[in-house]
Amino acid sequence: MYFVFMNVCLRSRLTAKSDVYSFGVVLLELLSGRRAVDKSKVGVEQNLVDWAKPYLGDKRRLFRIMDTKLGGQYPQKSAYMAANLALQCLSADAKLRPKMSEVLATLKQIESPKSASKHYPFEQQIQTVHPGKSSTRQQYSPLNLTPRASPLPSHRQSPRVR
Repeated sequence: MYFVFMNVCLRSRLTAKSDVYSFGVVLLELLSGRRAVDKSKVGVEQNLVDWAKPYLGDKRRLFRIMDTKLGGQYPQKSAYMAANLALQCLSADAKLRPKMSEVLATLKQIESPKSASKHYPFEQQIQTVHPGKSSTRQQYSPLNLTPRASPLPSHRQSPRVR
């Protein structure tokens, strides 16, 4: 990531569009599980962007760059949408890169509540009212914690007894 940042700095001044490019690199790192620059790889594989770009826009070949630690257990449509977003962010022509507001809108579309409940029901707090029953069931995720539901220990000090 540092290499990409320095490369952008040396070529031009930092802009909102260079931030979008950097975000595309981070998104690609998340999808692939690889670092932006990996000297342990050979040839074109050393530079993540150069290696992955040909696969990003191809649904049938996208699996080749996906993080193998995922074991293929990810929503393919969402992965393709994220890969396509990364490809747009990594455009060589800064004018063709999306605005960060468009990036955010696409990210929200990728993991909207509708698709999240289909693929990852545990990542939302869900209240279900069953017919004929008045009880509700709630599921919590680290993405939707209330202060009472936090898995971290409380930082409040207990009253001192003298």
